[in-house]
Formats: sequence, C-alpha cells, structure tokens
Amino acid sequence: MTHSDLDSKASELGMGGHLAPETDDAGYRKRMERRQQVQRQRVEERNREKGLVLVFTGHGKGKTSAALGLVLRTLGHGERVAVVQFIKGGWEPGEARALRTFGDQVCWHALGEGFTWETQNRERDQQLVGEAWQTALGYLRDAAIKLVVLDEINVALKLGYISVQTVLAGLDERPELTHVALTGRGAPEELIERADLVTEMTLVHHPFREQGVKAQAGIEY
Repeated sequence: MTHSDLDSKASELGMGGHLAPETDDAGYRKRMERRQQVQRQRVEERNREKGLVLVFTGHGKGKTSAALGLVLRTLGHGERVAVVQFIKGGWEPGEARALRTFGDQVCWHALGEGFTWETQNRERDQQLVGEAWQTALGYLRDAAIKLVVLDEINVALKLGYISVQTVLAGLDERPELTHVALTGRGAPEELIERADLVTEMTLVHHPFREQGVKAQAGIEY
C-alpha cells in the first residue's frame, strides 16, 4: 500500500471506542487488531528525518506556548535550544525563569521593547527587529542548536519590519536537521507555503475581552 492508501485505511477503520460500529467484543477486537497493523505500517514507512519549519499562527491564545512545548521536549532529549523573541521584551515571562534551570542548554533572547502602542517608535522597533534577526541567524546556522524558536516574528513580518524573503532565505541556511518554530498571528502566505507544519489557533472565548480579566501570572506570562 502507498502512504495515501494506508492513511485512507486508517481513517476507514477509525479510532475505536463507541465510534466503531461493532456491538460485539469479537468484532470490535478484530477491527482494532487491523487498525493496529495499519498503524504499524504507517509508522514504519515514515522513516525520513529532516529539520522542520513549524508555524503557529492565528488569533487564538497558545502560539508561543506551543513552541515552548517543543522547547521542553527538545531539552528533555538533551539537545540545545535557542529562543529569540521579536516584539516582546518589556517584561520577563515565567517561561524564561523556569528554563534557566537548564543552564547553557537554552539561549533566551527577548530583544523587543513591547507592543507598538507601548514603544511608539517605528524606527526603533525596526532597528530592534533587525538586531533580533541577526541574533537568530547565528543560531539558525549553528548545527549545535537543535531547535530555534522565532517568537512573534510573524508579527514583525506583518508590521513590515522585516521581509518574508529575508526570513525564507535565513531558513534555507539551517543545517539539515535543525528545526525552527515561528510564532505570531498573521503569518504570510509565502511562509505558510514553505512550512512543513502549520497550526492556526482559533479564538473562541477570551477572558480579557469578554470578562475583563487581567493578564495573570502563569496564564499570560
């Protein structure tokens, strides 16, 4: 079977539970045994490794949190990680404090000075984005860094402080097995097309907008 055939077969067999049509135990077990066989084949045939471009975008909360989940996972495997924050930088988030315990396994740079309505200086904002990008390039080119997180770079792109062509060219400088995660709402179409994985966070409810709840430690920062 091809990858596509196996994927289709897995979808046809389903996840099991009460979603399966069988009402008897023997029939259900047979379906799940077949599903297990198909899943093993799917895993065995996906044996290629490559450095991935992962984009977390959308209006919902959780984009940076998703990227930092990758950071924690990578650190758990003993690899080194670099986080470069664009735009953010007016305060030290809880994640930065927590990740200090990993020592030089983590390189963390918060190189912005806050949101545009806080800085009120386009020239200064653009200068800081340029400096952050040069820092990021150093890590993107370093084979010792397994994962590079470019936090809020999508916002810098949207604001016109850096070009998508510049970012795409930088991604091409990575060693073969280096992963990079790019976060922030408004990811440009060119970046989405280049990415291996794109997740769009959808806003359904937000306590700040709907209930007047302030940003709270451990939730927002």
